[in-house]
Amino acid sequence: MTQPKFKIKKGDTVQVTAGRNKGQRGTVKKVLLEDAKVVIEGVNVVVRNIRPDYRHPDGSYTKEMPIHVSNVSLIDPTTDKPAKVGYKLNEGGKKVRYFKKSGTVL
Repeated sequence: MTQPKFKIKKGDTVQVTAGRNKGQRGTVKKVLLEDAKVVIEGVNVVVRNIRPDYRHPDGSYTKEMPIHVSNVSLIDPTTDKPAKVGYKLNEGGKKVRYFKKSGTVL
């Protein structure tokens, strides 16, 4: 089975478009291809309670949980708004991502 391809990559700035974190922005830390999810820095943060130990003396820690890739959208730096992304070939024949509305290449 082949891995699915997403238009969102690690390091991209994205905005959440659906769910309880709608409107929040952050940088993609990890892309989970098998589950079609992304982990975004500072978004969808939950608190986990555990038995206290030397690493977590207060008995809790925060963790960023994954969000489905369909619920996030890339931010176009020219307009500073979420935008759709497509693929095209540049002058060198290399496949690049670009924003469909503004034409800006990522």
